[in-house]
Amino acid sequence: MRAAVYYGNQDVRVTSVPEPGDPGPGEVLIRVRRASLCGTDVSEYLHGPLMIPVHRADPVTGHQGPTILGHEFMGEVVACGPDVETFRVGQRVTCGAGVWCGVCSWCRAGRTNLCARYYTLGLQTHGGLAEFVRVPARTCREVPPACSDDAAAIAQPTAVAVHALRRSGWSPGMRLVVIGTGGIGSLVIGVARAWGGETIVAVDVDPSRLELAERVGASHRLQAGRDEVRRGVLEATRGEGADVVVDGSGAEGVLGQAVELVRRGGTILQVGLPHGSPHVPVRELVLREIQLVTAVAHVCDQDLPEALGILASTDLADRVVTRGIPLGEVVPAGLLALVRREAAGKVLVDPSR
Repeated sequence: MRAAVYYGNQDVRVTSVPEPGDPGPGEVLIRVRRASLCGTDVSEYLHGPLMIPVHRADPVTGHQGPTILGHEFMGEVVACGPDVETFRVGQRVTCGAGVWCGVCSWCRAGRTNLCARYYTLGLQTHGGLAEFVRVPARTCREVPPACSDDAAAIAQPTAVAVHALRRSGWSPGMRLVVIGTGGIGSLVIGVARAWGGETIVAVDVDPSRLELAERVGASHRLQAGRDEVRRGVLEATRGEGADVVVDGSGAEGVLGQAVELVRRGGTILQVGLPHGSPHVPVRELVLREIQLVTAVAHVCDQDLPEALGILASTDLADRVVTRGIPLGEVVPAGLLALVRREAAGKVLVDPSR
């Protein structure tokens, strides 16, 4: 079969690899119909290997060496392991990609995204940017009939956005600011709008990303470096500041900016991964009783079904997906297009082409 294989820094090749083989206990074999590229894939391509175990074995999976990318994908079940009763051949499913052990204290508490042995398909072992992929059945959910293949392909990152908003304590009626409206930032905006959000302010340096943010549901957009962001947020929030500010970028200085934009007693949600050790203005957080919370990945049982429901009942996917490409074009028309910011939204890959 053909697959997009990561060999190292700026070295991704679409090549022929062995098929995954028959599914074992608790597994399903999926013929991939759509996969989506992610900012993490771009980071690994440009700066990696960071999480992909090219040079030494991953401590959980044991995998080492060239790795099939892809942690956002959906497809059709073509075979089930001997003890799998939740799925049948021919069903469309989407995969949450994160795999948990089910027995550690975090898993028993329902926080499977914090599992002591957590790993992600397409990063710590082979993923779904291929014609076929074999995955644990418990990471999959059936795609509703009203949900298209394109929409189902972005269920995993939408679940990340769902989890992030839940962690922040945001609810409809609260005023939301999202700094950094790339892949996850734009989906946070889309989920907030689907849940009934009204005042949603998008902040980014890139005009094309701000256009995307407005398309998926932002009520206001502010271009960092050109607009007076603090003034714009205060105008949008009646002079109080936002109830929740999301840092979706992790860029230097954004956390400090978030402190300026959030209201007293508000919440800052850190989703973007900063490089280095950012300055945290703890004194300001204390004096204004601002909560600083974080979010990573998603809880498959809670967040993936909610994401599929949103994608099935709204046109969010139509608004956020900006191009579709064949597998053979994954580098020039996919990864490099995202690097050059030629594609502001999600790029979908069809492995059958």
